Amino acid sequence: MAKKTTLNAKNLEALGAKRLAELLIEISTGSAAHKRRLRLELAGEQSSGEVAREIRKHLTRIQRARSFIDWRKVKKLKSDLETQRSAIVEKLEPADPDEALELIWRFLHLADSIFARSDDGSGSLVESFHAACVDAGRIAKASKTSPEALAEKVFQALQDNGYGQYDPLIEEMIPALETDGLVRLKDLSTQWLDEARKEKPRRDGRIIGMSQNGPIYEDEVYSRHDDLSARIALEAIADAEGDVDAYIALQTEQALKSPMIAARMAERLLKVNRAGEALKRLDQAAPEKDRSFPVLEWEQTRADALEALDRANEAQRFRWACFEASLEQQHLRDYLKRLPDFDDMEAEEKALAWVVDYPSVHQALLFFMEWPALREANALILARYTEIDGNYYELLTPVSETLKEKYPLAATLLLRAMIDFSLKNARSSRYKHAAGHLMTCETLALQIDDFGPCEPHHAYLEKLQRDHGRKPGFWTAVERLY
Repeated sequence: MAKKTTLNAKNLEALGAKRLAELLIEISTGSAAHKRRLRLELAGEQSSGEVAREIRKHLTRIQRARSFIDWRKVKKLKSDLETQRSAIVEKLEPADPDEALELIWRFLHLADSIFARSDDGSGSLVESFHAACVDAGRIAKASKTSPEALAEKVFQALQDNGYGQYDPLIEEMIPALETDGLVRLKDLSTQWLDEARKEKPRRDGRIIGMSQNGPIYEDEVYSRHDDLSARIALEAIADAEGDVDAYIALQTEQALKSPMIAARMAERLLKVNRAGEALKRLDQAAPEKDRSFPVLEWEQTRADALEALDRANEAQRFRWACFEASLEQQHLRDYLKRLPDFDDMEAEEKALAWVVDYPSVHQALLFFMEWPALREANALILARYTEIDGNYYELLTPVSETLKEKYPLAATLLLRAMIDFSLKNARSSRYKHAAGHLMTCETLALQIDDFGPCEPHHAYLEKLQRDHGRKPGFWTAVERLY
């Protein structure tokens, strides 16, 4: 049973309305956010019109603000935006969806003024606007706004999508747009695309960069942006209408050669049972063989296309070849789940054996940790620890932490790799971390009965003192940990 001092609704009710009101006044003093929240609650007790007035007043205040929003203020602003969005959804939408739609639209229009004066590397602010796009679609469906009028509003928004705040808007608005609204939005977007392609960029604008074809002018970039934005809108409409050919027709000659774009086209073709054409599109845009990173979407879609053409064995061979080349887990999972019982276990053992000898020990280690196969990760480290680069601390640190209880020697070797890299390369900014790693090695040494061909901890420590004794920054950091 909870104590009577535990903060929960039941215990607070015991204080009585008068005392709670006094506490709320006291707590809200000095907090503009708390006061706004209380005003919204009070307005809600009167009418939806009062709620709308409070929200509208505050949205106008945000719109007119000019102060810079640095990263320290982002969280506070995010909370404020969410309070206003929640009020629109929870208090206005049920009572007056038309008013709610007008206000959620005003909320979305805040994006330009906010992003123009903010520093949000986390992307948390744009999440609020994407959530508002979802709200707008639902509210629009319940409102009395005609599909054609809604299409006009959506189109105007898409023309001002410089920060990506309206990216989910078309998809979320499709139920409310219905057939007539989609037709109107399609006409407007087609006209926009035609105008963008006809417009000749002015050559007296400001030069903002260079390309292989010469200077890039500011006005030319604006024209390209309109072209891209219009095509994205029309692609979304084509998807909504299930028109694969319209989607493909929107792609430029250059885009048709992109493996990623080919995968997107093929996915849509597969959905309408056009697997032969899908495979042809994919093969026409095959990635270069010497590409550093695989195009997973292209590879997966090609395997799916082969399977749809009743070429299952070929699809399996392709998945296995892709896995062997890149150690991409999804290919192996797709391969294994199509095998009969027990055959998948044998195939998995074969795959893990392949990973052990993979040229990149770091990629192999990452695979084992994510699969997961910790026993194999331990064996890999013990067999190939001389290949491990201590500069990969983003990988080695969490791996050593995961392995240290069951495989202390493997964890120790990873820690030593990071220590050695820091000292050999005089990375003084890492000395504090290296000192911590050394202390962890000392603790782990107590759990290791046999170091095998590796130096025991005392010998390793003596070597560090001999080779790097003149790095006082590191040894000072070590002394501080004792």
